[in-house]
Amino acid sequence: MAKTVLVIDDDPTQRRLLQAAVEKAGFACRTAPDGEAGLALAADPKDGIDVVLLDLTMPGLSGMDTLERLSAKRADLPVIMLTATSGIDTIVQSMRRGAVDFIVKPANPERVVVSIRNALKLQSLSGEVKRLSRKAEGGMSFDDMIATAPPMRQVIRLAERAASSDIPVLILGESGVGKEVVARCIQGASGRAGKPFVTVNCGAIPENLVESILFGHEKGAFTGAVSKALGKFVEADGGTLFLDEVGELPLDAQVKLLRALQEGEVDAVGSRRPTKVDVRIISATNRDLSQQVAEGTFREDLFYRLNVYPVDMPSLRERRDDIPALVDHFVNRFNASEGAKVSGVADDTMKILYAFDWPGNVRQLENAVFRAVVLCDGDQLRPQDFPQISGQMPDAATLPQSPVSMVQDSAEPAPSGDAGPVSIQDEAGELRTLSDIERDILQYAIDFYEGHMSEVSRRLGIGRSTLYRKVREYDLDVRQERQEREAS
Repeated sequence: MAKTVLVIDDDPTQRRLLQAAVEKAGFACRTAPDGEAGLALAADPKDGIDVVLLDLTMPGLSGMDTLERLSAKRADLPVIMLTATSGIDTIVQSMRRGAVDFIVKPANPERVVVSIRNALKLQSLSGEVKRLSRKAEGGMSFDDMIATAPPMRQVIRLAERAASSDIPVLILGESGVGKEVVARCIQGASGRAGKPFVTVNCGAIPENLVESILFGHEKGAFTGAVSKALGKFVEADGGTLFLDEVGELPLDAQVKLLRALQEGEVDAVGSRRPTKVDVRIISATNRDLSQQVAEGTFREDLFYRLNVYPVDMPSLRERRDDIPALVDHFVNRFNASEGAKVSGVADDTMKILYAFDWPGNVRQLENAVFRAVVLCDGDQLRPQDFPQISGQMPDAATLPQSPVSMVQDSAEPAPSGDAGPVSIQDEAGELRTLSDIERDILQYAIDFYEGHMSEVSRRLGIGRSTLYRKVREYDLDVRQERQEREAS
């Protein structure tokens, strides 16, 4: 997915030159004639601006003031300053206010592209460091998740409600769908954010060590117990204990787990008195626990204790619309961690990735992208960089388009005989102005979705604040049929 560069410059000639250089390098480009218009485009992260080229000297809101406001609203957005002077005081001042680079005009196109790529690389590194820090500190939020597909939006709604209390949550789903990520986000959005988040893979614990690992043991409690161990429940005191693959616990351990959940205390092996713990339980499984209850391999009382608030995670093939964003996220992450310079994914490659069934779900996609980034010899991922996947798929020309390809294709000029709902030509056969076309597209989308502005925003790929601003700007008719029906 191509990164988007916003050019803010009051000189129309400079805007066109910079736009040509940016688009020639493979980036998408948007332009703004002044600071106010640039702020309206860049202030909302949902508008998809990744880098800003900002002129220092502009009428009205100056470049320095625009930079200051942008830094306050989006501290993570890299801004490259453009100016006709190269005074050291100006450079120092702009860097202190948040600029990542400084280019003297007339800007050399190669210099501009190198600066953009360096800014994106720095942003990827910074974003990866922040993500890892939030994960380590137990502060991940739902904003860290890529979850725009309809099935995942339902998951997020349920998980956000679960975060508002300490209710036990059972996350269901196939292996590799991201159950632990959802569990971490629930903690990060709850009152236990920043507290311990302890993960236990119940399927990886030897049966004779389950009780010791979960509840701890005293020194000398059994052969080999040369020192005291606290156990996972005590380690997670005040925070969250995530029981992954809980369906694989042996029956005798299930009895002790049930008591720990009911009483809020644990009995360490060899201890004379129980230890009180305050732990929020989130469990996960890829098994059908109700079927295991029927077969007698999982205790019914424990099942009801864990299954208070179930959250069903969809497989990756059920949320294909998230694949392009997930691929883009993984490419950025591995660019940062491996020092690679992959700029994106070729259209035929994305079609193959979008059509593949992904039996290993998000984990398989992540590992496939990791390998592809390491194998890639160019600046884009090609089908040959995914040999184990492309070898199982038919020719890319026969596959359906991914959402990214469809958006790119929709941006191409329509033929003169196009009879679509919005025409790009006037009655004389000449091209209409961009603002007139945009107005008609927005009005058509509002009518098509019956005034559901959140759906219009999502479908058009623009932030809601931008959408409402354009509604006011173009004096559009927002239909209220849905509200009227609900009121009646």
